Amino acid sequence: MKKIGRIAAIAILIVLCAGCDWLPWSAGSTGNETEVPVQAESDAGAAEPSGETDAGESEPAGETATGAADPSASGGGNEAELPEVKLEPLIGEGVFESPVGIEVAPGNPEVIYVVDQPGTISAVDPADPGKEPVLLLDIRDRVHDEGMEQGLLGLAFHPRFATNGYFYVNYTTATHTVIARYEADPAAGKADPASERVLLTFEQPYSNHNGGQLAFGPDGYLYIATGDGGSGGDPHGNGQNVNALLGKILRIDVDRTDGNKAYAIPGDNPFASGGGAPEIYAYGLRNPWRFSFDPATGRLWAADVGQNEIEEIDRIEKGGNYGWNVKEGTACFEPAEGCESDGLIDPVWEYGRDEGISVTGGYVYRGGQLAGLEGWYVYGDYGSGKIWALRQREDGSADNRLLLESGLNVMSFGIDAKGELYVCSPRGIWRLLAA
Repeated sequence: MKKIGRIAAIAILIVLCAGCDWLPWSAGSTGNETEVPVQAESDAGAAEPSGETDAGESEPAGETATGAADPSASGGGNEAELPEVKLEPLIGEGVFESPVGIEVAPGNPEVIYVVDQPGTISAVDPADPGKEPVLLLDIRDRVHDEGMEQGLLGLAFHPRFATNGYFYVNYTTATHTVIARYEADPAAGKADPASERVLLTFEQPYSNHNGGQLAFGPDGYLYIATGDGGSGGDPHGNGQNVNALLGKILRIDVDRTDGNKAYAIPGDNPFASGGGAPEIYAYGLRNPWRFSFDPATGRLWAADVGQNEIEEIDRIEKGGNYGWNVKEGTACFEPAEGCESDGLIDPVWEYGRDEGISVTGGYVYRGGQLAGLEGWYVYGDYGSGKIWALRQREDGSADNRLLLESGLNVMSFGIDAKGELYVCSPRGIWRLLAA
């Protein structure tokens, strides 16, 4: 995701869509001068990937920077009116090399912390975005980000960060994923790289499918997303292997230690008493690229990037098996027909290659600026730039609406202390506002 021209853009899509038999890429700028260009320009002037047909012709990415929620898009309905929204630039291109996350620190609601993939974390004041970002941590000396899905991928602040200064990161070396704790001076807003305490590390057989998300749940435990180890098709069978940490959501207790571990196992983890790796919370995932908790309900939402055909949104439950690589979404994968689906949990929502190529998980909106959007899960697609709102009805069915065709490569979402939404892209950081 480094901005090194069209060749890099193509390489990104090969990695993100490992196993796809087509490669969408765009062939020039539209010249649109609205707040969010229809296509995002690379440093070399070639358009970044924006989702194209098999024939190589660009699909329209929308004519303006704003969008009304379309009840007819993706199986919506007329049950609720959603607001028209737009994206407004907050931080321009070039300030961060590859922003892949935004987090908020307890006790410091005025700023957001931007995770930059090469290995830095910086504080940004949304009220004064022109101010120089303040560096919290620089660990580029130990982060390996040569692969497009490698690097510093996740950040979570301890719920008591305001008093203990602890925060946790997920990064890759050339061969491993590392989950580590650092200690900052909350008053000064600086962390010493030498304060690193490695909690957990595990080998990555390939450079792609590293997951990367970290978040503390409402139960106070640290949740960790891991991909299936990479390549394509899960050649090592990690998704369904309950003795492997890959292809999972993990859950650990960072406030206690147990034996020779630098953490403890929550007593109600599915395999805490045996039968599998005790860190596992849920399994059967391919490459969960961003999960989040709904602050109002505590429900855990995750986006899982697909292989050949299907991108999916899951509601993660303790002990749940989400099917990979027996299934891709609701379709059989291995075997291609007649797969055994008993005990597998289907997605809340899925979409195909006509809508995008690589899902990016978001957040359930609980802010106050977008009236009518409260309680909807907002997510997007890296390739097509589409941003949707999704909710699950009481009967389990889904209502999915297209909010906006952004024209951006949607790398990640974030929220501030007030619950307002932000979008990370290679072209900078953007705010989602009412149109």
